[in-house]
Amino acid sequence: MADLKQLARRIFHETLAAIDIPLTMQRKLVREGSVLRCDETAIDLLQFEKIRVVAIGKAAHAMLDGLRTSLPRDFSFAGIASAPVSPKNAHAGIRYFIGGHPIPNEDSWNAAKDILEMLSACNSQTLVFFLLSGGGSALVELSLDPLLNLADMQQIHRVLIGCGAPIEAINTVRKHISAVKGGRLATAANRATKITLAVSDVPAGKEWALASGPTLPDPTTWSNMEKILDEYALRNKFPEAFHRWVMREAIPETPKADDPAFKNGHFSILLGLDNLFHPAHGAAEGTGCITCCDNATDDWSVERAAEYLLAQLEELHRNNPTRRVAVIADGEVSSPITGNGIGGRNAAFVLSCVEKIAGKHIAVLSAGTDGIDGNSPAAGAVADGETLARAHTAGLNQRDALQRSDAYTFFNRLDDAVITGPTGNNLRDLRVLIAAPDAEFSSAEI
Repeated sequence: MADLKQLARRIFHETLAAIDIPLTMQRKLVREGSVLRCDETAIDLLQFEKIRVVAIGKAAHAMLDGLRTSLPRDFSFAGIASAPVSPKNAHAGIRYFIGGHPIPNEDSWNAAKDILEMLSACNSQTLVFFLLSGGGSALVELSLDPLLNLADMQQIHRVLIGCGAPIEAINTVRKHISAVKGGRLATAANRATKITLAVSDVPAGKEWALASGPTLPDPTTWSNMEKILDEYALRNKFPEAFHRWVMREAIPETPKADDPAFKNGHFSILLGLDNLFHPAHGAAEGTGCITCCDNATDDWSVERAAEYLLAQLEELHRNNPTRRVAVIADGEVSSPITGNGIGGRNAAFVLSCVEKIAGKHIAVLSAGTDGIDGNSPAAGAVADGETLARAHTAGLNQRDALQRSDAYTFFNRLDDAVITGPTGNNLRDLRVLIAAPDAEFSSAEI
């Protein structure tokens, strides 16, 4: 069955290779002299006295590289970038921060302060590029209430990511207590012309969820947030400073669509769902698999998503009994933290499949396109029908590992962790499920 695992790895790596941010940026930003076109928007760079850049997220460095290549060399820019790692090639005029993820750190805090200070100096003669990608909610953070300090916000982030709520609900809370989320960066540069370019790891139509929507109107309300606090029993887990803030004053609502700051703002998806599915589908078909794509499992629990996608794979196999078949899925599944182990939602998803595929001619891979899965050094993991037996031989218990949130340790012991290192990209998690017919299973061909 090892050949199926290698096949799944190959599909994942070919998909990563097909996603190139700087080249995509050059195709998106079409330049004619000093005029820059982005979708239906045309902007003459000569109309502006200064260009400022805010790059936030796991793809911040690659997006900066693409922007520098897309702009004329005689147009300089200055700005701030916060990413999980240092840049390989630093750009002049950019102040770099190594923000924390998934919990904000001191650099996250300082980056937010500097961004707000820079944006407050922008006027109608300023063009601001916001380069956003996944992870931005933690990589840049500052409390809306100055009496909530970094430790308070770190506690809130820890509670939120471990509460089991879907990412949309988590972001609703984040946006209402942050000085930089839910449209507040747009209002900080109220008079400036703003272009947001996004490498999106959120579903189409929910772009306001990317990095908690710092430059887009927020459709959620304080009332929505209060319902989430009650539904997931979060109030008693938040710091005392939060409760004092709520009792002390009415919390200002996040900016809505009628705010004038959004009238001179433009938003464009640089890479999104289709840009992940298309190359993954092509890579799977290129290996001879009959392939279907399914994105129905976004925000589902790992257990529910595993059952559903494996059922889809089995059905595809029944309809094509003599062919290898593959199901490609994307999005983020929900995996509440129930222990102090090492791993993230991708390895947890694969671990949920291990018992279900035992003895079958099936391989399952789940990995993040950013190369990071939770608190582990891996992007995710891969398993097949022999994994359960190999685990028992090695003295590993998959149910215990799942309960302790220790999926990475489980797969690393079996040499089945998928390790890429940070990729500099961040679309969505990718899941690859492959089934082989009995007649072909012993073949060495991949």
